[in-house]
Amino acid sequence: MIDFGDLCAGDPACDLAAAWILLPDSVVDRFHDAYQLALDAATLRRARGWAAGRALSGILIGDVGVRGRPGGKATWGPPAHACLRRLIATHR
Repeated sequence: MIDFGDLCAGDPACDLAAAWILLPDSVVDRFHDAYQLALDAATLRRARGWAAGRALSGILIGDVGVRGRPGGKATWGPPAHACLRRLIATHR
């Protein structure tokens, strides 16, 4: 068995992705402005990719839950959709 949980340990893009996934719309920019490490364009692109991937997974898991299938979690859909809306709205 291979545990990929720490695959990106140390990559600031993983931390930055959490802003789009977890924070309300009004706070995302403040989070990124306050982030202590220098943010370059490549890091932000990776962060957006991580956030988009997690959001898409959340949408699928939420849909499975809405349909009552095993392994689904209906509550995951709305935050995942909100994440995608934030990503689109903040695309630079």
